[in-house]
Amino acid sequence: MQIILNNSSMVPVYEQLTGQIKHAIIDGALAEGEVLPSVRNLSAELRISALTVKKAYDKLEEEGFVVTVHGKGTYVAATDRQLAVEARRKAVEEDFATAVARAKTVGLTEREIREILDILLSEA
Repeated sequence: MQIILNNSSMVPVYEQLTGQIKHAIIDGALAEGEVLPSVRNLSAELRISALTVKKAYDKLEEEGFVVTVHGKGTYVAATDRQLAVEARRKAVEEDFATAVARAKTVGLTEREIREILDILLSEA
């Protein structure tokens, strides 16, 4: 699992970490039952606080993506296929929302935005 953190990003490091692990699980790069690196190992590898890694793992557990077994480690949880599909859909919706907001910021009209989307869909 490769994690790339951007220290100059406005997104907190624990959210970057959470997002990347979540995407790896959704995309199947991390399989059900696979063990994640220990908090200490990952914090040392990424050169960040162990508390930051712990916060990310706790958030992933809260959202049902991982399960922590005390003394054994943190594992990718068994995922409901519908949950994974919904998570992918939500990620795409968030990307669209960001793109639309950016388009409006630069002055594009709703019609122009739809035209761009139509062009992109026809090319896909």
